[in-house]
Amino acid sequence: MGRRLVPLTLDNLRDLPRRCRSCVFWELDPVSGEASVNAGTAEQEKEAWISAVLLEWGSCGRVVYVDEVPVGFVLYAPPAYVPRATAFPTSPVSPDAVQLITSWIMPGYQGQGLGRVMVQTVAKDLLRRGFRAIEAFGDARWEGPACLLPADHLLAVGFKTVRPHPVHPRLRLELRSTLSWKEDVELALDRLLGGARKEPALRPL
Repeated sequence: MGRRLVPLTLDNLRDLPRRCRSCVFWELDPVSGEASVNAGTAEQEKEAWISAVLLEWGSCGRVVYVDEVPVGFVLYAPPAYVPRATAFPTSPVSPDAVQLITSWIMPGYQGQGLGRVMVQTVAKDLLRRGFRAIEAFGDARWEGPACLLPADHLLAVGFKTVRPHPVHPRLRLELRSTLSWKEDVELALDRLLGGARKEPALRPL
């Protein structure tokens, strides 16, 4: 079984479930979000949000493929790009953290460790970009697929509760805790070699 995690772009946005492509729960404030849904422009708003984050901040998601079939995705961004984050009783997200907005895995592929792999991939990306942690708002009463991730799942992949709440606790994952010693050494070597690379010398004609 071959699996790939590919950066989310406008080109592969269509590989997300349709309901997720037209969901702007996180991307717009509650009033603007409701207005876009009523006007039938939510999908365009989602595309515009992803385009803006990619241009201004960089990679903000990953799409998971198993044998070339899209089976899941994860979305993340600094809290400044996530208007809905301020509406939670356990906000704000810490200034040194990026918000894990949401993720989803096709039912037939759950329970295979893909959720943990997605978190580790996001962690590596953010570590290379100088961030210290990922934070997320969990749903302690999760009953089925929704915009919020189940708090139990976040705890299972290494998050710790930093602000308790009976419904929407805020959880945090220190990025270095997600990397094994081997990965940590590889990351350090990559940085060292990356900083030492020089332009290749031109060969005389």
